[in-house]
Amino acid sequence: MNGPLRRLSIVVLAMFVLLMGNASWVQYGQAGALNDDPRNVRTIYREYGQDRGPIVVAGEPVAYSEPVDDPFGFQRIYADGPLYAPATGHFSVVFASTGIEDKSNAVLNGSDSSLLFQRIQQLFTGGSQQGGSVELTIDPAAQQAAWDLLGNQRGAVVALDPKTGAILALVSKPSYDPNVLAGHTGSEVNAAWTELLEDPDDPMINRTIAGDLYAPGSTFKLIDLAMLLETGDYTPDSEVPAPTIYTPPGTSTGIQNPGGAVCGNGETATLTEALRVSCNTPFAQLAVQHGAQALQEQAQAFGFNQDLSIPMTVTHSTLGSDFDSNDPALAQTSIGQRSVRVTPLQMAMVSAAIANDGSLMRPYLVATERGPNLAVVSETQPSEFSQPISASTASLMTDMMVNVVDNGTGWPGQVSGVSVAGKTGTAQSGVEGVAPTAWFTAFAPADDPQIAIAVVVEEGGDLGNEATGAQVAAPIAAGVIEAVLGE
Repeated sequence: MNGPLRRLSIVVLAMFVLLMGNASWVQYGQAGALNDDPRNVRTIYREYGQDRGPIVVAGEPVAYSEPVDDPFGFQRIYADGPLYAPATGHFSVVFASTGIEDKSNAVLNGSDSSLLFQRIQQLFTGGSQQGGSVELTIDPAAQQAAWDLLGNQRGAVVALDPKTGAILALVSKPSYDPNVLAGHTGSEVNAAWTELLEDPDDPMINRTIAGDLYAPGSTFKLIDLAMLLETGDYTPDSEVPAPTIYTPPGTSTGIQNPGGAVCGNGETATLTEALRVSCNTPFAQLAVQHGAQALQEQAQAFGFNQDLSIPMTVTHSTLGSDFDSNDPALAQTSIGQRSVRVTPLQMAMVSAAIANDGSLMRPYLVATERGPNLAVVSETQPSEFSQPISASTASLMTDMMVNVVDNGTGWPGQVSGVSVAGKTGTAQSGVEGVAPTAWFTAFAPADDPQIAIAVVVEEGGDLGNEATGAQVAAPIAAGVIEAVLGE
Protein backbone atom coordinates (compact mmCIF):
# COMPACT_ATOMS: atom_id res chain seq x y z
CA MET A 1 0.00 0.00 0.00
CA ASN A 2 1.50 3.32 -1.04
CA GLY A 3 1.80 6.29 1.30
CA PRO A 4 -1.30 8.29 0.21
CA LEU A 5 -3.61 5.28 0.51
CA ARG A 6 -2.21 4.45 3.91
CA ARG A 7 -2.76 7.99 5.15
CA LEU A 8 -6.33 7.98 3.74
CA SER A 9 -7.04 4.67 5.48
CA ILE A 10 -5.82 6.09 8.76
CA VAL A 11 -8.05 9.16 8.33
CA VAL A 12 -11.11 7.00 7.49
CA LEU A 13 -10.39 4.71 10.44
CA ALA A 14 -10.06 7.73 12.76
CA MET A 15 -13.36 9.10 11.49
CA PHE A 16 -15.07 5.78 12.22
CA VAL A 17 -13.61 5.75 15.73
CA LEU A 18 -14.74 9.34 16.33
CA LEU A 19 -18.19 8.58 14.93
CA MET A 20 -18.58 5.51 17.14
CA GLY A 21 -17.26 7.44 20.14
CA ASN A 22 -19.69 10.29 19.53
CA ALA A 23 -22.62 7.90 19.13
CA SER A 24 -21.66 6.14 22.35
CA TRP A 25 -21.34 9.45 24.19
CA VAL A 26 -24.74 10.63 22.98
CA GLN A 27 -26.43 7.32 23.83
CA TYR A 28 -24.83 6.85 27.24
CA GLY A 29 -22.96 9.91 28.44
CA GLN A 30 -25.69 12.39 27.50
CA ALA A 31 -28.68 10.09 27.99
CA GLY A 32 -29.75 11.66 31.26
CA ALA A 33 -29.51 15.23 30.02
CA LEU A 34 -31.34 14.41 26.78
CA ASN A 35 -34.10 12.60 28.63
CA ASP A 36 -34.55 15.60 30.92
CA ASP A 37 -34.52 18.12 28.07
CA PRO A 38 -38.02 19.65 27.88
CA ARG A 39 -37.70 19.76 24.08
CA ASN A 40 -37.43 15.97 23.91
CA VAL A 41 -40.96 15.04 22.86
CA ARG A 42 -40.16 11.32 23.03
CA THR A 43 -39.54 11.65 26.76
CA ILE A 44 -42.78 13.57 27.13
CA TYR A 45 -44.71 10.96 25.17
CA ARG A 46 -43.13 8.16 27.19
CA GLU A 47 -43.89 9.81 30.55
CA TYR A 48 -47.41 10.96 29.76
CA GLY A 49 -48.30 8.17 27.37
CA GLN A 50 -48.28 5.37 29.92
CA ASP A 51 -51.20 3.59 31.48
CA ARG A 52 -50.90 5.58 34.68
CA GLY A 53 -52.48 3.98 37.74
CA PRO A 54 -55.47 5.39 39.61
CA ILE A 55 -55.74 7.38 42.82
CA VAL A 56 -58.48 5.72 44.84
CA VAL A 57 -60.83 6.84 47.61
CA ALA A 58 -62.95 4.20 49.35
CA GLY A 59 -62.56 1.82 46.44
CA GLU A 60 -63.50 4.36 43.75
CA PRO A 61 -60.95 6.04 41.45
CA VAL A 62 -60.90 9.81 41.76
CA ALA A 63 -58.05 10.11 39.26
CA TYR A 64 -57.45 7.60 36.44
CA SER A 65 -56.26 7.31 32.85
CA GLU A 66 -58.27 6.44 29.74
CA PRO A 67 -56.94 5.42 26.30
CA VAL A 68 -57.22 8.17 23.68
CA ASP A 69 -56.34 8.39 20.00
CA ASP A 70 -53.49 10.92 20.10
CA PRO A 71 -49.69 10.75 20.40
CA PHE A 72 -49.91 10.49 24.20
CA GLY A 73 -52.12 7.41 24.20
CA PHE A 74 -53.78 8.11 27.55
CA GLN A 75 -55.77 10.99 29.03
CA ARG A 76 -55.78 11.70 32.78
CA ILE A 77 -59.31 12.07 34.16
CA TYR A 78 -60.37 13.52 37.51
CA ALA A 79 -63.75 12.53 38.89
CA ASP A 80 -65.06 15.32 41.15
CA GLY A 81 -61.87 17.20 40.33
CA PRO A 82 -62.32 20.33 42.50
CA LEU A 83 -63.49 18.24 45.47
CA TYR A 84 -60.34 16.14 45.62
CA ALA A 85 -57.81 18.59 44.10
CA PRO A 86 -56.10 19.37 47.47
CA ALA A 87 -55.25 15.67 47.70
CA THR A 88 -54.74 14.51 44.11
CA GLY A 89 -53.14 17.66 42.74
CA HIS A 90 -52.82 17.63 38.94
CA PHE A 91 -50.84 15.74 36.29
CA SER A 92 -50.11 18.00 33.34
CA VAL A 93 -48.18 17.67 30.09
CA VAL A 94 -47.34 21.39 30.31
CA PHE A 95 -47.09 22.10 34.05
CA ALA A 96 -45.82 18.82 35.50
CA SER A 97 -47.58 17.52 38.62
CA THR A 98 -48.55 18.39 42.18
CA GLY A 99 -50.13 16.67 45.17
CA ILE A 100 -50.28 12.89 45.24
CA GLU A 101 -49.76 12.88 41.46
CA ASP A 102 -46.30 14.26 42.20
CA LYS A 103 -45.41 12.58 45.49
CA SER A 104 -46.53 9.10 44.38
CA ASN A 105 -45.47 9.53 40.75
CA ALA A 106 -43.11 6.55 40.69
CA VAL A 107 -45.85 4.18 41.85
CA LEU A 108 -48.48 5.66 39.55
CA ASN A 109 -46.27 5.46 36.46
CA GLY A 110 -44.93 2.00 37.35
CA SER A 111 -41.26 2.94 37.75
CA ASP A 112 -41.04 2.54 41.52
CA SER A 113 -38.51 0.00 42.78
CA SER A 114 -41.29 -1.85 44.59
CA LEU A 115 -42.79 -2.70 41.19
CA LEU A 116 -39.58 -4.16 39.71
CA PHE A 117 -40.89 -7.74 39.70
CA GLN A 118 -44.01 -6.72 37.79
CA ARG A 119 -41.89 -4.81 35.26
CA ILE A 120 -39.79 -7.92 34.71
CA GLN A 121 -42.95 -9.94 34.16
CA GLN A 122 -44.17 -7.39 31.62
CA LEU A 123 -40.80 -7.58 29.86
CA PHE A 124 -41.12 -11.32 29.33
CA THR A 125 -44.82 -11.24 28.44
CA GLY A 126 -44.41 -8.34 26.06
CA GLY A 127 -46.87 -6.13 27.94
CA SER A 128 -46.48 -2.38 28.24
CA GLN A 129 -45.50 -0.79 31.56
CA GLN A 130 -48.50 -0.21 33.80
CA GLY A 131 -48.74 1.99 36.84
CA GLY A 132 -49.76 1.00 40.31
CA SER A 133 -52.58 2.49 42.34
CA VAL A 134 -52.55 4.74 45.40
CA GLU A 135 -55.33 4.45 47.95
CA LEU A 136 -56.01 7.53 50.05
CA THR A 137 -57.26 7.70 53.63
CA ILE A 138 -60.02 10.18 52.71
CA ASP A 139 -63.52 9.40 53.94
CA PRO A 140 -65.79 10.41 51.02
CA ALA A 141 -68.67 11.26 53.37
CA ALA A 142 -66.49 13.62 55.40
CA GLN A 143 -64.97 15.15 52.27
CA GLN A 144 -68.34 15.79 50.65
CA ALA A 145 -69.90 17.16 53.83
CA ALA A 146 -67.01 19.59 54.34
CA TRP A 147 -67.24 20.71 50.71
CA ASP A 148 -71.00 21.24 50.83
CA LEU A 149 -71.03 23.01 54.19
CA LEU A 150 -68.25 25.44 53.27
CA GLY A 151 -70.42 26.48 50.33
CA ASN A 152 -69.09 29.55 48.54
CA GLN A 153 -67.02 30.70 51.51
CA ARG A 154 -63.23 30.79 51.31
CA GLY A 155 -61.52 28.52 53.80
CA ALA A 156 -60.55 24.96 54.60
CA VAL A 157 -61.52 21.85 56.55
CA VAL A 158 -59.14 19.16 57.80
CA ALA A 159 -60.33 16.06 59.63
CA LEU A 160 -58.16 13.33 61.16
CA ASP A 161 -58.60 9.98 62.79
CA PRO A 162 -56.95 10.87 66.12
CA LYS A 163 -56.05 7.25 66.86
CA THR A 164 -54.05 6.71 63.67
CA GLY A 165 -53.38 10.11 62.07
CA ALA A 166 -55.22 9.11 58.89
CA ILE A 167 -56.57 12.18 57.09
CA LEU A 168 -60.34 11.85 56.67
CA ALA A 169 -61.04 15.16 54.93
CA LEU A 170 -58.85 17.68 53.12
CA VAL A 171 -61.01 20.43 51.62
CA SER A 172 -59.80 23.81 50.37
CA LYS A 173 -62.05 26.48 48.87
CA PRO A 174 -62.09 27.89 46.35
CA SER A 175 -60.67 24.96 44.47
CA TYR A 176 -59.84 24.22 40.84
CA ASP A 177 -60.55 21.46 38.33
CA PRO A 178 -57.37 19.46 37.56
CA ASN A 179 -58.99 18.30 34.31
CA VAL A 180 -58.33 21.69 32.68
CA LEU A 181 -54.60 21.22 33.27
CA ALA A 182 -54.54 17.59 32.14
CA GLY A 183 -55.41 18.30 28.51
CA HIS A 184 -53.05 17.56 25.61
CA THR A 185 -53.51 20.85 23.78
CA GLY A 186 -50.82 23.21 24.99
CA SER A 187 -52.63 26.43 24.14
CA GLU A 188 -55.75 25.39 26.05
CA VAL A 189 -53.78 24.24 29.08
CA ASN A 190 -51.74 27.45 29.11
CA ALA A 191 -54.90 29.54 28.93
CA ALA A 192 -56.45 27.60 31.85
CA TRP A 193 -53.25 27.97 33.87
CA THR A 194 -53.12 31.71 33.30
CA GLU A 195 -56.76 32.10 34.29
CA LEU A 196 -56.16 30.18 37.53
CA LEU A 197 -53.08 32.21 38.40
CA GLU A 198 -54.88 35.48 37.77
CA ASP A 199 -57.91 34.52 39.88
CA PRO A 200 -57.81 36.84 42.95
CA ASP A 201 -59.23 34.06 45.13
CA ASP A 202 -56.13 31.88 44.53
CA PRO A 203 -57.93 28.59 43.86
CA MET A 204 -54.68 26.67 43.35
CA ILE A 205 -53.46 27.33 46.90
CA ASN A 206 -54.00 24.33 49.13
CA ARG A 207 -55.31 26.20 52.17
CA THR A 208 -55.31 23.04 54.31
CA ILE A 209 -51.51 22.80 54.51
CA ALA A 210 -50.00 25.83 52.76
CA GLY A 211 -50.59 29.38 51.54
CA ASP A 212 -50.33 32.48 53.69
CA LEU A 213 -51.68 30.61 56.76
CA TYR A 214 -54.03 32.05 59.35
CA ALA A 215 -54.04 33.70 62.75
CA PRO A 216 -55.69 31.03 64.96
CA GLY A 217 -57.46 33.40 67.35
CA SER A 218 -58.80 31.79 70.51
CA THR A 219 -58.26 28.21 69.32
CA PHE A 220 -54.66 28.89 70.37
CA LYS A 221 -55.84 29.02 73.99
CA LEU A 222 -55.78 25.23 73.93
CA ILE A 223 -51.99 25.49 73.76
CA ASP A 224 -51.98 28.01 76.62
CA LEU A 225 -54.16 25.69 78.65
CA ALA A 226 -51.94 22.68 77.94
CA MET A 227 -48.89 24.66 79.03
CA LEU A 228 -50.56 25.63 82.32
CA LEU A 229 -51.95 22.19 83.20
CA GLU A 230 -48.65 20.49 82.33
CA THR A 231 -46.88 22.50 85.06
CA GLY A 232 -48.92 20.66 87.68
CA ASP A 233 -49.64 23.97 89.39
CA TYR A 234 -53.12 24.36 87.93
CA THR A 235 -56.35 22.42 87.74
CA PRO A 236 -59.55 23.23 85.86
CA ASP A 237 -60.88 24.74 89.08
CA SER A 238 -57.87 26.96 89.73
CA GLU A 239 -58.78 30.60 90.21
CA VAL A 240 -56.66 32.75 87.90
CA PRO A 241 -56.46 36.53 87.38
CA ALA A 242 -59.24 37.70 85.06
CA PRO A 243 -59.41 41.48 84.94
CA THR A 244 -61.79 43.09 82.48
CA ILE A 245 -58.76 44.81 80.93
CA TYR A 246 -55.19 43.51 81.17
CA THR A 247 -52.36 45.90 80.33
CA PRO A 248 -49.08 44.00 79.84
CA PRO A 249 -45.87 45.53 81.22
CA GLY A 250 -44.21 47.87 78.76
CA THR A 251 -47.33 49.19 77.08
CA SER A 252 -50.33 51.37 77.74
CA THR A 253 -52.55 49.39 75.37
CA GLY A 254 -54.85 47.02 77.22
CA ILE A 255 -56.24 43.64 76.18
CA GLN A 256 -59.96 43.13 76.64
CA ASN A 257 -62.18 40.08 76.58
CA PRO A 258 -64.32 39.51 73.48
CA GLY A 259 -66.93 42.26 73.31
CA GLY A 260 -65.46 43.84 76.44
CA ALA A 261 -67.22 41.20 78.56
CA VAL A 262 -66.53 40.53 82.20
CA CYS A 263 -64.73 37.25 82.88
CA GLY A 264 -65.68 35.43 86.09
CA ASN A 265 -66.32 38.01 88.79
CA GLY A 266 -64.27 40.66 86.99
CA GLU A 267 -61.16 39.92 89.03
CA THR A 268 -60.69 36.15 88.93
CA ALA A 269 -62.14 33.14 87.11
CA THR A 270 -61.54 29.42 87.07
CA LEU A 271 -59.64 28.05 84.10
CA THR A 272 -62.78 26.13 83.15
CA GLU A 273 -64.80 29.35 83.04
CA ALA A 274 -62.07 31.23 81.18
CA LEU A 275 -62.07 28.58 78.44
CA ARG A 276 -65.86 28.22 78.37
CA VAL A 277 -66.45 31.86 77.45
CA SER A 278 -63.04 32.33 75.82
CA CYS A 279 -61.67 35.08 78.03
CA ASN A 280 -58.57 36.84 76.76
CA THR A 281 -57.18 38.48 79.87
CA PRO A 282 -56.45 35.36 81.98
CA PHE A 283 -54.55 33.58 79.21
CA ALA A 284 -52.62 36.69 78.22
CA GLN A 285 -51.60 37.45 81.79
CA LEU A 286 -50.61 33.86 82.54
CA ALA A 287 -48.60 33.57 79.33
CA VAL A 288 -46.59 36.66 80.31
CA GLN A 289 -46.14 35.22 83.78
CA HIS A 290 -44.78 31.88 82.49
CA GLY A 291 -42.71 33.35 79.69
CA ALA A 292 -42.13 32.95 75.97
CA GLN A 293 -39.95 29.85 76.24
CA ALA A 294 -42.62 27.80 77.99
CA LEU A 295 -45.23 28.78 75.42
CA GLN A 296 -42.90 28.07 72.52
CA GLU A 297 -41.93 24.65 73.86
CA GLN A 298 -45.58 23.68 74.28
CA ALA A 299 -46.46 24.87 70.77
CA GLN A 300 -43.51 22.97 69.27
CA ALA A 301 -44.60 19.81 71.06
CA PHE A 302 -47.90 20.08 69.17
CA GLY A 303 -46.06 20.48 65.85
CA PHE A 304 -45.27 24.17 65.45
CA ASN A 305 -42.04 24.75 63.51
CA GLN A 306 -41.71 21.02 62.89
CA ASP A 307 -41.07 19.42 59.50
CA LEU A 308 -44.03 17.41 58.30
CA SER A 309 -45.15 15.84 55.03
CA ILE A 310 -48.39 13.95 54.39
CA PRO A 311 -46.60 13.25 51.86
CA MET A 312 -47.05 16.79 50.46
CA THR A 313 -44.89 19.22 52.41
CA VAL A 314 -46.78 21.09 55.12
CA THR A 315 -45.89 24.73 55.71
CA HIS A 316 -44.55 25.34 59.23
CA SER A 317 -47.00 26.83 61.68
CA THR A 318 -45.23 29.50 63.69
CA LEU A 319 -45.51 31.82 66.66
CA GLY A 320 -43.88 34.56 64.62
CA SER A 321 -40.57 36.34 64.98
CA ASP A 322 -41.30 38.77 67.80
CA PHE A 323 -43.36 36.87 70.38
CA ASP A 324 -40.35 36.60 72.69
CA SER A 325 -39.16 40.19 72.28
CA ASN A 326 -41.44 41.84 74.84
CA ASP A 327 -44.41 41.18 77.09
CA PRO A 328 -47.04 42.94 74.94
CA ALA A 329 -46.07 40.79 71.95
CA LEU A 330 -46.22 37.63 74.05
CA ALA A 331 -49.63 38.59 75.45
CA GLN A 332 -51.05 39.06 71.94
CA THR A 333 -49.45 35.82 70.78
CA SER A 334 -51.07 33.88 73.62
CA ILE A 335 -54.55 34.71 72.32
CA GLY A 336 -53.68 33.70 68.76
CA GLN A 337 -53.14 37.17 67.36
CA ARG A 338 -50.13 39.26 66.32
CA SER A 339 -47.71 37.11 64.21
CA VAL A 340 -49.03 33.63 65.04
CA ARG A 341 -49.81 31.75 61.81
CA VAL A 342 -51.10 28.21 61.50
CA THR A 343 -52.38 25.71 58.98
CA PRO A 344 -55.79 24.13 59.54
CA LEU A 345 -53.95 20.80 59.70
CA GLN A 346 -51.96 22.10 62.68
CA MET A 347 -55.09 22.99 64.65
CA ALA A 348 -56.65 19.62 63.80
CA MET A 349 -53.45 18.06 65.18
CA VAL A 350 -53.88 19.94 68.47
CA SER A 351 -57.38 18.53 68.93
CA ALA A 352 -56.24 15.08 67.79
CA ALA A 353 -53.51 14.95 70.43
CA ILE A 354 -55.96 15.86 73.18
CA ALA A 355 -58.42 13.28 71.85
CA ASN A 356 -55.78 10.53 71.81
CA ASP A 357 -54.73 10.71 75.46
CA GLY A 358 -51.97 13.20 74.70
CA SER A 359 -50.36 11.18 71.90
CA LEU A 360 -50.17 13.03 68.58
CA MET A 361 -50.15 10.59 65.67
CA ARG A 362 -48.34 11.53 62.48
CA PRO A 363 -50.89 12.67 59.86
CA TYR A 364 -50.85 10.73 56.59
CA LEU A 365 -52.86 10.70 53.37
CA VAL A 366 -51.68 7.52 51.60
CA ALA A 367 -53.15 4.33 53.05
CA THR A 368 -51.73 1.73 50.64
CA GLU A 369 -49.89 1.48 47.34
CA ARG A 370 -50.63 -1.43 45.04
CA GLY A 371 -49.06 -2.87 41.92
CA PRO A 372 -50.94 -3.29 38.61
CA ASN A 373 -52.00 -6.75 39.84
CA LEU A 374 -53.54 -5.09 42.95
CA ALA A 375 -51.01 -6.70 45.29
CA VAL A 376 -50.12 -4.41 48.19
CA VAL A 377 -46.55 -3.15 47.80
CA SER A 378 -46.61 -0.73 50.75
CA GLU A 379 -48.99 0.19 53.53
CA THR A 380 -48.69 3.11 55.91
CA GLN A 381 -48.30 2.08 59.53
CA PRO A 382 -49.55 4.66 62.06
CA SER A 383 -46.75 6.22 64.08
CA GLU A 384 -46.52 8.71 66.91
CA PHE A 385 -45.38 12.21 65.97
CA SER A 386 -45.02 13.50 69.53
CA GLN A 387 -46.41 13.35 73.07
CA PRO A 388 -47.23 17.02 73.73
CA ILE A 389 -49.22 16.43 76.90
CA SER A 390 -49.80 13.71 79.44
CA ALA A 391 -52.86 11.49 79.42
CA SER A 392 -54.10 13.16 82.62
CA THR A 393 -53.82 16.62 81.06
CA ALA A 394 -55.62 15.35 77.96
CA SER A 395 -58.46 14.04 80.13
CA LEU A 396 -58.83 17.37 81.94
CA MET A 397 -58.76 19.30 78.68
CA THR A 398 -61.36 16.98 77.15
CA ASP A 399 -63.82 17.71 79.95
CA MET A 400 -63.17 21.44 79.64
CA MET A 401 -63.69 21.37 75.87
CA VAL A 402 -66.92 19.42 76.24
CA ASN A 403 -68.09 22.17 78.57
CA VAL A 404 -67.26 24.76 75.88
CA VAL A 405 -69.62 23.01 73.45
CA ASP A 406 -72.32 22.05 75.96
CA ASN A 407 -72.46 25.34 77.88
CA GLY A 408 -70.19 27.90 76.26
CA THR A 409 -69.18 29.63 73.04
CA GLY A 410 -69.02 26.36 71.09
CA TRP A 411 -72.70 25.48 71.38
CA PRO A 412 -73.33 25.70 67.59
CA GLY A 413 -70.94 22.75 67.28
CA GLN A 414 -73.28 20.42 69.15
CA VAL A 415 -74.28 17.14 67.49
CA SER A 416 -77.43 15.37 68.63
CA GLY A 417 -76.63 12.29 70.69
CA VAL A 418 -72.87 12.90 70.53
CA SER A 419 -70.58 14.50 73.09
CA VAL A 420 -68.38 16.99 71.22
CA ALA A 421 -65.25 18.58 72.68
CA GLY A 422 -64.35 21.84 70.95
CA LYS A 423 -62.96 25.35 70.96
CA THR A 424 -64.00 28.41 69.00
CA GLY A 425 -61.76 31.13 67.63
CA THR A 426 -62.31 34.52 66.03
CA ALA A 427 -59.08 36.12 64.83
CA GLN A 428 -59.23 39.83 64.16
CA SER A 429 -57.41 40.86 61.01
CA GLY A 430 -56.13 44.17 62.35
CA VAL A 431 -56.85 45.66 58.93
CA GLU A 432 -59.70 48.14 58.59
CA GLY A 433 -62.49 46.74 56.48
CA VAL A 434 -61.22 43.13 56.59
CA ALA A 435 -63.54 40.80 58.51
CA PRO A 436 -62.22 38.32 61.10
CA THR A 437 -61.13 34.75 60.46
CA ALA A 438 -63.58 32.24 61.95
CA TRP A 439 -62.32 29.02 63.56
CA PHE A 440 -63.57 25.90 65.25
CA THR A 441 -61.56 22.85 66.25
CA ALA A 442 -63.05 19.80 67.93
CA PHE A 443 -63.17 16.03 68.33
CA ALA A 444 -65.93 13.51 68.87
CA PRO A 445 -67.26 11.43 70.49
CA ALA A 446 -65.46 12.81 73.51
CA ASP A 447 -65.32 9.43 75.26
CA ASP A 448 -64.19 7.47 72.18
CA PRO A 449 -62.91 9.91 69.56
CA GLN A 450 -63.31 8.92 65.91
CA ILE A 451 -62.65 12.29 64.34
CA ALA A 452 -60.66 15.43 65.12
CA ILE A 453 -61.37 18.45 62.97
CA ALA A 454 -60.40 22.04 62.29
CA VAL A 455 -62.48 24.47 60.24
CA VAL A 456 -61.35 27.92 59.13
CA VAL A 457 -63.42 30.45 57.17
CA GLU A 458 -61.72 33.53 55.77
CA GLU A 459 -62.96 37.08 56.33
CA GLY A 460 -66.09 36.07 58.16
CA GLY A 461 -67.53 34.03 55.34
CA ASP A 462 -71.19 34.80 54.68
CA LEU A 463 -71.49 36.89 57.88
CA GLY A 464 -68.59 39.23 57.15
CA ASN A 465 -67.73 41.58 60.01
CA GLU A 466 -70.42 40.05 62.24
CA ALA A 467 -68.87 36.59 62.08
CA THR A 468 -67.52 34.54 64.96
CA GLY A 469 -66.02 31.09 64.98
CA ALA A 470 -69.12 29.85 66.80
CA GLN A 471 -71.54 31.17 64.19
CA VAL A 472 -69.62 30.36 61.03
CA ALA A 473 -67.13 27.53 61.60
CA ALA A 474 -68.71 25.42 64.36
CA PRO A 475 -71.81 24.35 62.37
CA ILE A 476 -69.54 23.17 59.53
CA ALA A 477 -67.56 21.01 61.94
CA ALA A 478 -70.76 19.61 63.43
CA GLY A 479 -71.97 18.59 59.98
CA VAL A 480 -68.73 16.82 59.12
CA ILE A 481 -68.74 15.03 62.48
CA GLU A 482 -72.29 13.86 61.80
CA ALA A 483 -71.27 12.60 58.36
CA VAL A 484 -68.44 10.51 59.80
CA LEU A 485 -70.24 9.16 62.84
CA GLY A 486 -73.45 8.50 60.93
CA GLU A 487 -71.83 6.04 58.53
